[in-house]
Amino acid sequence: YLDYAMSVIVGRALPDVRDGLKPVHRRVLYAMNVLGNDWNKAYKKSARVVGDVIGKYHPHGDLAVYDTIVRMAQPFSLRYMLVDGQGNFGSIDGDSAAAMRYTEIRLAKIAHELMADLEKETVDFVDNYDGTEKIPDVMPTKIPNLLVNGSSGIAVGMATNIPPHNLTEVINGCLAYIDDEDISIEGL
Repeated sequence: YLDYAMSVIVGRALPDVRDGLKPVHRRVLYAMNVLGNDWNKAYKKSARVVGDVIGKYHPHGDLAVYDTIVRMAQPFSLRYMLVDGQGNFGSIDGDSAAAMRYTEIRLAKIAHELMADLEKETVDFVDNYDGTEKIPDVMPTKIPNLLVNGSSGIAVGMATNIPPHNLTEVINGCLAYIDDEDISIEGL
């Protein structure tokens, strides 16, 4: 039971504090990066990206991957969207997103800050599920994604619900802490 619980915690349910991403989010962003699906290039069909992700990096259902993409493209789900979507990505009122064959996506500009210097071996790469590809163990992010976008997840025996924060305020807080490691909560 403990082995299963730990695999769920590490492998699916909770974000890594180093980059603020769950494995499926990391795999989607990496696949889009490999595809050259950049913020300043043409959109690609969501179905194309989903196919690459499940074929190379995340051997689970296509719906789980597409739901991840949809969430990263919704302005009401993330404070700083990591995916720039074109088409119907649902609404805050609970309306579903259009099918993946109708929507198009590309990386949001800020998503590049999560993957900056990836090609410079700044992080470790590990084998994918079948050993045919290498994927980053964690993204070498320049932004504190866990704090600015928050996260929620339920695992075996634990859960997390971290609210999003303003990027400027987080950076100012980090700078204040660097200047004074003994700063109080009120001082921040």
